[in-house]
Amino acid sequence: MRIEKEYRHLEGIDEIRIFDANQKDFYKPSPKEFDIEDIPLQELINNIPVEIHSLIPYEEGKDFIVQTVGKFTLKQYHCTQDDTKGRLLSKISPLFYKILHDDLLDVYKNHNTKKIRFVYYHKNKLSKLSNAKIVYDGERVFVTTNNIDTHISSRVDLEYRDFDEDKTNIIENFSQTGSYYNINGKYTWSQGVYNIINRAKEDADDYYNIVFDLVIPEDKHIVDKIFDITNNETAQCDEVIRIKTVDGILKTIEVNVYSYFDESGIIIRQGMMNDITKYSADDSTQPVDFLLNGFKNSTKLALLIEPLNHKQFKFSRGFYNLIEKNHDEFDHSRALLDNIVEEDATQHLNMLIDGEINRFDETFTYHIDGNPHNKKVVDLYIESFEYGNATHSIGFLTDITEERENYEKLMISNDHRLVLIKEIHHRVKNNLQVLNSFLNLEKRAYRNEPDLVIEHMQTRLISLALLHEKTYKSQDLKNINLKDYIADHDMQTRNIVDSPFHIEFETHVDEDLYLSIDVITPLLLIIDEITMNAIKHAFPDKSADNKITKSIKSLDSDTVELIISDNGVGIHDVNHISKNLGCDIIKSLTKQLEGSIHIIEHEHGTGYRLVFPKEMEHTIE
Repeated sequence: MRIEKEYRHLEGIDEIRIFDANQKDFYKPSPKEFDIEDIPLQELINNIPVEIHSLIPYEEGKDFIVQTVGKFTLKQYHCTQDDTKGRLLSKISPLFYKILHDDLLDVYKNHNTKKIRFVYYHKNKLSKLSNAKIVYDGERVFVTTNNIDTHISSRVDLEYRDFDEDKTNIIENFSQTGSYYNINGKYTWSQGVYNIINRAKEDADDYYNIVFDLVIPEDKHIVDKIFDITNNETAQCDEVIRIKTVDGILKTIEVNVYSYFDESGIIIRQGMMNDITKYSADDSTQPVDFLLNGFKNSTKLALLIEPLNHKQFKFSRGFYNLIEKNHDEFDHSRALLDNIVEEDATQHLNMLIDGEINRFDETFTYHIDGNPHNKKVVDLYIESFEYGNATHSIGFLTDITEERENYEKLMISNDHRLVLIKEIHHRVKNNLQVLNSFLNLEKRAYRNEPDLVIEHMQTRLISLALLHEKTYKSQDLKNINLKDYIADHDMQTRNIVDSPFHIEFETHVDEDLYLSIDVITPLLLIIDEITMNAIKHAFPDKSADNKITKSIKSLDSDTVELIISDNGVGIHDVNHISKNLGCDIIKSLTKQLEGSIHIIEHEHGTGYRLVFPKEMEHTIE
């Protein structure tokens, strides 16, 4: 058994953690020494949900005589009131006497009230949690306890949460933001908070502030200030604090906390947290920058995180390319709307900002710095949604200036192209949803390898960014030369792969093989998955001539074959490899491609053969 005691200054409570204790540690039968009267209203006390234990001071608090014990405790230790009444606490429960004597004596002498939280662990797993108060009244010391069932999975705060969880996951997966609720003393943390503090959820996280608990000593006074302000009837505050994560990384966090009392008088706190750590030497502390930089090859497409929030917005580089502004010089305000030519678009955007509508999806003309001779045509989609009592937003901005100019020059031929562009926008959004799904799967599968998750995600992002960049420059979105794409893809893969040794890429693609974008998209992602798997597992001999080979050719007028192989150690257990996450992702993408894939016999290393149609039922027409 082990006991730890710590005063949690942020919550004003002593926390006593008890590890691997058994019943004999808490209750030792002993003979009765004193005749004690029953406590008044004993029957009432027995029928209320909160336990009440009554203790009478003995020899000026040197010890305490048990007058009554709560029924939950009696049941737990298989005893009755007659087995406990009239005994000294030091004899009937030496452990509780050791833990609580100083607090009991302090309350008895000074007539104050103390709060204590008991947290019980069994084999390092939370098994029970009790919130207790020690109160002096009528020459007695009372200990009230409220036992919390830590196995209940339902949350008391669901009625207060009104949000689109899919959109919130996108916001928090692509940004360094998180949120929490504290209702009736119980916390609910979003996944974004765990991203910020660099750890997975634990059972006890519902019962204390897992972020404020990491605040460095120099900033503790800021947290005190936050609690002082938000203890008012309705209050809101914005502060910046510094935390040190469990793995020793120092982060700077912007905190917005809002509190109010509901109709029952229960205080409700909700908070938004934004990781604003800058210039860190460790890229893993800046996942939003790392992921957004996956769009660096796209000058036409911009991802907008929180575009309606002037304090917490994060935009990919394509946005700054479009408005021709340096990131550091950009001032995010409504003044941006003054450069929009179409009055209807300006009016609708103002309505979106003011909360009168929740979606904007229009094409308009934008004058750079108000100059009518430097104009661009853009397609903007922004959607706002409620998350608790706060409004959040996400959007996509696309530069379609060249397409619009072609439309004006060749009205008839470009009618079809405009339809295709809108179809591409739809596919971009769908691809981001697919990436979000992969990210969620890998976060669960590789929770102890965040660098691997981020590397996989950036590889996919760069593949899609390359695909859409070249597509927007193409004159024919249905017939795209695959050889050009694969050559650029190999170069990008060499640049992004974090490998301590050289790997040669040997690629053969038919010169006259043309495919549509919706065939090439899953094909590139399949190649990414197989390539990354080979780099990680196929080459234990770093000094060997390691090689990954691809061959893509037409089998006939309707079918294409991809053979991708490595000269590594090979697969010893095909059944095992077919059940892992990477294999599931490959199977899912193959199904999307309407193809078939299997492992092929290979003299050295591992090989895959993928056969798929040149056109699918949903291919662009």
